[in-house]
Amino acid sequence: MNDNKDFLAKEPVGKLLLKLALPTVTAQIINMLYNIIDRIYIGHIPENGALALTGVGVCMPLIMIVSAFAALVGNGGAPRASIFMGQDDKQAAEKTLGNCFTVQLIISAVLTAVLLMWNREFLLAFGASENTVEYGVAYMNIYALGTIFVQLTLGMNAFITAQGFAKTGMLSVMIGAAANIILDPIFIFVFGMGVRGAALATILSQALSCTWVLAFLFGKKTFLKIKASNLKLTRSIIMPSLALGLSTFIMQSSESVISVCFNSSLLKYGGDIAVGAMTILTSVMQFAMLPLQGLGQGAQPIISYNYGAKLTGRVRSAYKLLLALSLSYASLLWLGVMLAPQAFAAMFTSDQALIDFTKHALRIYMACMFLFGIQMACQMTFTAIGNAKASILVAVMRKFILLLPLIYLVPKFMPSDPTTAVYLAEPIADFFAVSFTAVLFFFQFKKALRALEE
Repeated sequence: MNDNKDFLAKEPVGKLLLKLALPTVTAQIINMLYNIIDRIYIGHIPENGALALTGVGVCMPLIMIVSAFAALVGNGGAPRASIFMGQDDKQAAEKTLGNCFTVQLIISAVLTAVLLMWNREFLLAFGASENTVEYGVAYMNIYALGTIFVQLTLGMNAFITAQGFAKTGMLSVMIGAAANIILDPIFIFVFGMGVRGAALATILSQALSCTWVLAFLFGKKTFLKIKASNLKLTRSIIMPSLALGLSTFIMQSSESVISVCFNSSLLKYGGDIAVGAMTILTSVMQFAMLPLQGLGQGAQPIISYNYGAKLTGRVRSAYKLLLALSLSYASLLWLGVMLAPQAFAAMFTSDQALIDFTKHALRIYMACMFLFGIQMACQMTFTAIGNAKASILVAVMRKFILLLPLIYLVPKFMPSDPTTAVYLAEPIADFFAVSFTAVLFFFQFKKALRALEE
């Protein structure tokens, strides 16, 4: 094995996780800023900020789908590349990278065409009203043109992190986020472009990030390179990668489906203000989800490489540390939301009625968020060790088996306050999902490590 990867098997796990997780967590926090910054600026547009925020919020299911396809390829291919590196098989690792690059180009072309042709129909089906749909269409018409940049940035950056180049991966996101923060107010307020300006700022920023990522993976500093000889799809390479990424895809795309269900139910029971509040709730949930994903991505190269090298003690140590850090972060954020929900709401809007409505909804929606560190640590570890079936199962359990039915069932038991009941579906589902995941992980993880030791 190339010496520059030996550190994944030799350095102390705590030091290694700190070195890899800090950049990946930072990258996820910065990545979160893309859409959140858009929403903050849009929510403060004079006179029609609340309606514009709601309209763009209804775009979130479509944006989530784009990100989910990037995760399908990147989060599936990257752990397999790490495992191959741990097995001293650079050729297979590079083949995985090349195949995933090709698939992302194909997916980008298809998604761009679909979003340009049918975004209005999607938005109306997803909970937009006649008052808000035009804001959503204006945003998506421009955002769709940048789909390829989003796909390649998110998907290919996973391969940079998987090699242990966490700081480079962080810079990929930081470049784009910094550009977005600068360009957003210029396009939205100075040029008076409104939501179109927010979308244009986002895709230009993603284009910068994409350029950085590809320059690295085609360059001299990377261990794994994108090569023309590896671009032809090979079934034995790409199918296991997509299977492994399917759990993350399901988790992220289900967020899209769930968002649609939430928006349609909330529009029915609470109107535009309830849908606007949901936009803020999902934004705050990103404060929880993305840093936790960053921790998992920081741990992934360590777990995957050492799993491939059959160093079970280091795999166990990395997981235990990941779990402790994930639980700590989730608990701290939960405490912040419970103590000061109005502070989180005020970040996204200056409309007092929307703030008052949202602060009540936040406490309900995120009531079980402190447990989510367990869910994410277990699910990311399943992916890191290549256990696609378990990873898919826990993703499906949380969203489709539990949350989706509860969105429609809970209001039937609370007819006096159906809007609150819709928000309450989330913590109920989270509690049972985390319980299921923890039990499954206990048995599956022991089984996987025992098989390595035999």
